[in-house]
Amino acid sequence: IDSWTKDGDLVVATGAKSGTTWMLYCTHQIRTKGTDLDDELYPDVSLSTPWPDLRQSRAGNWAEQKDRFNTTILPDGRPLKDLWDHPSYPFRIFKSHYAPPELPVTKKGGKKIKYMAMARNGIDVAASMTTFYSAHTDKFRNLWGGFPPDIDESSFDSDEPPASVKDSLPGGVLSFLYFGYIKRWWEYRNEPNVILLHYSDIRRDLKGGVKRIADFLEVDLTPKQLNAVTERCGIEHMRKANKFLYAMPLNEDDDGLWDAEKDHIVRSGSFVKKGGVGTGGAIFSDKVVATWKKAEEDEFGHNPALLKWAREGGDFPSE
Repeated sequence: IDSWTKDGDLVVATGAKSGTTWMLYCTHQIRTKGTDLDDELYPDVSLSTPWPDLRQSRAGNWAEQKDRFNTTILPDGRPLKDLWDHPSYPFRIFKSHYAPPELPVTKKGGKKIKYMAMARNGIDVAASMTTFYSAHTDKFRNLWGGFPPDIDESSFDSDEPPASVKDSLPGGVLSFLYFGYIKRWWEYRNEPNVILLHYSDIRRDLKGGVKRIADFLEVDLTPKQLNAVTERCGIEHMRKANKFLYAMPLNEDDDGLWDAEKDHIVRSGSFVKKGGVGTGGAIFSDKVVATWKKAEEDEFGHNPALLKWAREGGDFPSE
């Protein structure tokens, strides 16, 4: 991480399906104080708030991809670097789904970086992950051998957990994105360069959440600016903006499977949903919900405060 960040950068390291795209767009609104009215600096989430962890091309290696962040020219003639490293930004924003120790939060002598982490009710994560699997374009699936699979909605309420849920449960290939993620970030919740949020809390009080995040980022917002930023961070505005297709402009595969100028990872409109709280269980059978809750108790039950916070959010327990 020290090779692609500098002092002052923000890493939005939210949990998978826990408001990542929401927070990337919202922190951009905060750093521009709501003045990027036409999203000229934000044509797509992956251009202005990039995800360095994502390997965009099967060809080449990470070092070559890193170089392309600085050298790629977009179809409209703009350098990609002008979007994610614009001189007007008080800080740059990068996406990640990792947690410590992969992210060196307390590394002595490391870069002075701020980290935003966010958790979400586990059943809601599982539900969002299930629809997310099916949101990917066929072009992206073909690029990566059919992953993630398209899940038939008729299987959602089966007593057999869908592939997305199996992958996310302990022992699954994606379990670190929820269970491992929460356990790791919980230990760093009081670090001065970390803000650990819960999706439910921000949904309950968006304006208060925006103010708290702005304070953490040391961005002073006037009351008028706070109102403008809060409106632009809302679900309705984001749905209209539709800047969340996740382009992969760094792809250089030459087999015709991907057009870096036209293709996207997800279908239009698939990323900004209702953003519900506590509604995910409605799409699953009682048996699948019980299986998930049992996994939460097994993984978090040793710390009742952690289990409660993971499910509901709210204030951290007093030390």
